[in-house]
Amino acid sequence: MPEVMAQYANPNQFGAPMDENQYMEQEGEWEREGLLDPAWEKQQRKTFTAWVNSHLRKAGTQIENIEEDFRNGLKLMLLLEVISGETLPKPDRGKMRFHKIANVNKALDFIASKGVKLVSIGAEEIVDGNVKMTLGMIWTIILRFAIQDISVEEMTAKEGLLLWCQRKTAPYKNVNVQNFHLSWRDGLAFCALIHRHRPDLLDYSKLSKDNPLENLNLAFDIAEKYLDIPRMLDPEDLLNTEKPDERQIMTYVSCYYHAFQGAMQAEMAANRICKVLKVNQDNERLMEEYERLASDLLEWIRRTLPWLESRQSGNSLTAVQKKLEEYREYRRKHKPPRVEQKAKLETNFNTLQTKLRLSNRPAYMPTEGKLITDIQRAWNGLLGSEKTFEEWLLAELMRLERLEHLAKKFKHKADIHEAWTSGKEEMLSSQDYKNCKIFELKAMKKKHEAFESDLAAHQDRVEQIAAIAQELNALDYWDSAAVNTRCQKICDQWDRLGTLTQQRRTGMDEAEKVLERVDSLHLEFAKRAAPFNNWLDGTREDLVDMFIVHTLDEIQGLIDAHAQFKATLGEADKEFNAIIALIHECESFAKQYNVPGATINPYTNLTGKDVQSKWNEVKTLVPQRDQTLQDELKKQQNNEALRRQFAEKSNQVGPWIERQMDAVAAIGMGMQGSLEEQLTRLREYEEAVYQFKPHLEELERINQQIQESFVFENRYTQYTMETLRVGWEQLVTSVNRTINEVENQILTRDSKGITQEQLNEFRASFNHFDKSRTGRLNPEEFKNCLISLGYSVGQDKQGEIDFQRILTIVDPNASGYVQFDCFLDFMTRESTDVDTAEQVIDSFRILAADKPYILPEELRRELPPDQAEYCIQRMQAYTGMDAVQGALDYMSFSTALYGESDL
Repeated sequence: MPEVMAQYANPNQFGAPMDENQYMEQEGEWEREGLLDPAWEKQQRKTFTAWVNSHLRKAGTQIENIEEDFRNGLKLMLLLEVISGETLPKPDRGKMRFHKIANVNKALDFIASKGVKLVSIGAEEIVDGNVKMTLGMIWTIILRFAIQDISVEEMTAKEGLLLWCQRKTAPYKNVNVQNFHLSWRDGLAFCALIHRHRPDLLDYSKLSKDNPLENLNLAFDIAEKYLDIPRMLDPEDLLNTEKPDERQIMTYVSCYYHAFQGAMQAEMAANRICKVLKVNQDNERLMEEYERLASDLLEWIRRTLPWLESRQSGNSLTAVQKKLEEYREYRRKHKPPRVEQKAKLETNFNTLQTKLRLSNRPAYMPTEGKLITDIQRAWNGLLGSEKTFEEWLLAELMRLERLEHLAKKFKHKADIHEAWTSGKEEMLSSQDYKNCKIFELKAMKKKHEAFESDLAAHQDRVEQIAAIAQELNALDYWDSAAVNTRCQKICDQWDRLGTLTQQRRTGMDEAEKVLERVDSLHLEFAKRAAPFNNWLDGTREDLVDMFIVHTLDEIQGLIDAHAQFKATLGEADKEFNAIIALIHECESFAKQYNVPGATINPYTNLTGKDVQSKWNEVKTLVPQRDQTLQDELKKQQNNEALRRQFAEKSNQVGPWIERQMDAVAAIGMGMQGSLEEQLTRLREYEEAVYQFKPHLEELERINQQIQESFVFENRYTQYTMETLRVGWEQLVTSVNRTINEVENQILTRDSKGITQEQLNEFRASFNHFDKSRTGRLNPEEFKNCLISLGYSVGQDKQGEIDFQRILTIVDPNASGYVQFDCFLDFMTRESTDVDTAEQVIDSFRILAADKPYILPEELRRELPPDQAEYCIQRMQAYTGMDAVQGALDYMSFSTALYGESDL
């Protein structure tokens, strides 16, 4: 006995009495918590006594006075055994004070063993009947055994109990639970909790906020009669107290929570089903969005291809220029939104497939003709058509420009020729030489010889006209018929002129025997003036001849040739002076010797005025030709500047695009920091790409100027506008695709609970065996990768069978390669858990109260309205022997969620 007394005299034990400072500290804490409020003390006694008796009656006993009946510690120990389901040490049966202290200490030791920190609550205060200490101890027991185990969404016990009350009473009118004091005074919150779980016990619609006393009594009576929850609160106390005691209401409400705990399992089951159904509904919406975008994009490509494949130019330069402008408008306005649509389509498809894998659903297979490969094939066809269409436009532009040039040249030469031949047929058909004197005949013969020389000189012009007409026919000139008609007319006339010339010469030869006199002076003039006149005609024609050049070298060649021509003008001027001198000499001779008709040259139609006029025209055309050549030189210099400007810009843009592509590809390998860091860098690259776009637009502007200036080649750069456009589109697509892949990896990592280190290990192993850096592994590389990660793959026949089974999972389309997404999905499924059909079936079984079927009203009661109707519309009727009317088969429905189905 002395040893026992010494044990409880130890101040470190629960039985040690508190000193004055400890007692004052404990009283301050309880006063803050409301345990020392005189107005609440009586109410707490009643509530705590009712709570204690609700458990003690299971052991066939109860208490009457809370501060007296716990003094010997026996009923306190019994209470702890009932509420914990455990056995406490055997109590001391003696009636002496130290026996009572020993029993109370055993109870307090048990409470402390459950992780409860008892601050300054000693056994002696309980034995002495200290009501404040006793109430504090009972409240501590209530918190530990009635409230602490309440868990709702990982909140604290109090917050979890409040959240549970808010969720259960949310649908009810006039109920707004915000705390455990004022929110319960009108009694509607208690009635709402009862009606939510047992609607058969009361009719909530008949209750009024204006009858709080009625509501409280109704709830307390029903709880006591049907739910085995004793009255722990006094309605009058709740109504008459300005702020009811929070601990009383928490104690009483916790009894409701435990009474309805079974219904919470059904709620958890319903939550699981809601989660699964929401995933299915979201996936269906993504599928519908993919089908809509794919159909729209393919339809746009189908409508666009006939326009790009059309080769109808109407042989009109204006029509081709209009088509070229329409094509530029298409590249600027119509195609960019479709490029974005295609990128969004691929992003949505990858996101959908990732979500399906993460939710353990079968892969999505688009309708026929709408696969990603189908869309890419159609897109590649569009790109090919664009390239050939632009090439055709530029070639057609060059052809038609050449045609216009040839047509003008044909007209110019034909006009000159027809002007020269005008009247020649009538002249050659005349037989005037039969009536002239001999000297006149000789003059006429010499004149005819000069004409023959002139005729021979014009043979080249006729051949040039025919050659131009032939080239216009070969190039399919739109007015070839008119050209051919005029050319044929010229050729026919030329043949007649040749025949008439030969006939006239024959006649003059026969008459030459009679005619002997010749005017040597006129003959000399004719001989010298005729070739000089031809030279003047040819020179005038050359000086006004049109030309087309595309380079500085070509125009420089024309300038050099013109300079060489100008160097010959001195000799021509001497010849001109000599011919004019002959005319002056003839006029002087005729005046001196009075020769009749001497001023008329019988050997030529040329006069001094003709030669003078043509010579003056030549001297006028020379500076004009100089100016024309200089203007063309400036134009070609401007074209050269455009080439250099385009080359300088494209030689910056092209390498920049290539560097960005390499950088994005490097990030896509996944070994540069965490996924978030990769995503941040990719966003930065994405922003940089769009910030860089004005450079590409500036190139488009320069390229338009180049095309409008008919510049068709550029030796200063290897880049063309088409290659830069394709590179830009590939860069934008690569950035978007890589962002999508990284986001899907983040989604996989977060949803599967794998760590960044695991993800880095998977990526490092995959990259190690991906020697070619293609982002995929062949079967042998994949097997080695698995082995490197510690995955056991046997070398025997069974090991090969197991490996082939794994291959069907990671390569379902039998492409012969394993992509990183499929590899990551397989590795995460190997190391994490996912929802299964069996889990969903178990959840439905809870809602159905272990029945093999479920009724529509049960679904509507436990699930949100939209998801309840979703299940009812898709579940098949239950056909078992125990089926009732309206019974639905939830087992086949759950299995279908994880297999191939129309759901």
